[in-house]
Formats: sequence, structure tokens, C-alpha cells
Amino acid sequence: MPRIISVSLSENLLEEVSRIQREMGFSGRSEVIRAGLRRLIAEHRKLERMRGRINSILLVVHEREDEDIVNRIKHEFDDIINTQLHSHLKRNKCLEIFILDGDAERTREIVECFETCGKMEYVNLIVP
Repeated sequence: MPRIISVSLSENLLEEVSRIQREMGFSGRSEVIRAGLRRLIAEHRKLERMRGRINSILLVVHEREDEDIVNRIKHEFDDIINTQLHSHLKRNKCLEIFILDGDAERTREIVECFETCGKMEYVNLIVP
């Protein structure tokens, strides 16, 4: 039987959830949240299965004011970062593209650092 939980969302995030509900035809916001959670779980499982030395691309979008957080994380993982590209986007956003080459465990760690710091708008790892 489904359990009811409480989740706090910013006004902007709630508006996005409602927009996705309307545009994609979800029956309610809870369905949108469940779909998002299923996708997050699938991505996490994919990260868990990575083994050995891998090449990957990490995309990160953040507010310009959070550049210091990106730099701190970047310096912690300079052993696996081959290249970093930085680009300014609209509305004071920045895009970071990291070309990574290293152990899967270190790759998981950098992804988790960006995802859990609470300041990144978008984090996506691509493993070709």
C-alpha cells in the first residue's frame, strides 16, 4: 500500500512540477514526483554498476554566484579531470563541461559531490 510523505519544494520547483503535469498529461503532481524518483533511482543504479577505468563527460549547470563551490569540488578531483570547459549562459547561469578519465569510484564521487551540494541546477554524467 502506498505511503504518504511530505516534501518541501520551492515555489519555482512547484511551478515546474505543475507545468510538467499539464504538458505531459500526468494525473497529478504526485505522479510527476514518482516518475522523477524512478528516473533518479535508475540513474543511481547505473552509477553503482560502473567498474574500472572509464571515460565520461560530466555536465553541470549552476548559478554564477556558486562558482566557488564548483572550484572547490574541481580541485578535489583534479586527478580525474582531463579538461574543463566553462560557458556563461543566460540569467546568470554557468555551464561546466568536464571530460573525465579515471576510476569509476572517483567518477561516482565527483557526481555525488555536485548532486548533494545543494547548489547545482543540473548534473548529468554521460558514459559513452
